[in-house]
Amino acid sequence: MEINKDLIAASSTPIVLAILAEGDSYGYAILQRVRELSGGRMQWTDGMLYPVLHRLERLGHVEARWEVAESGRRRKYYRITPPGREQLAEERRQWQAVDSTLRGIWRTISLAVPDSRAFSDVSVPGEA
Repeated sequence: MEINKDLIAASSTPIVLAILAEGDSYGYAILQRVRELSGGRMQWTDGMLYPVLHRLERLGHVEARWEVAESGRRRKYYRITPPGREQLAEERRQWQAVDSTLRGIWRTISLAVPDSRAFSDVSVPGEA
């Protein structure tokens, strides 16, 4: 399954902020975490991630610092700030509203459509 680029773009801010809420991280590790959390369905690239990180930094939602890794390589680590945590809470509220709306309409569609097999392969997390 390929996820629409618009949906990936729309979800990038809450995903990055949530990953950084778990702890400080650097670009490659964030990319790996997205891949892990999505079960491999989301394959972000550097070209997608770094503009998001730089925008969040400009907005004051994340801070960056350079560190030298054990390998001797310099890495830029990102940390969520208190305003970033507030933004994450707001993003969560908005996504929950969208999720609730979609679940409601999908439930209505599956009840209204006599042959709802077209929707049977759509997995809705949290529903049995």
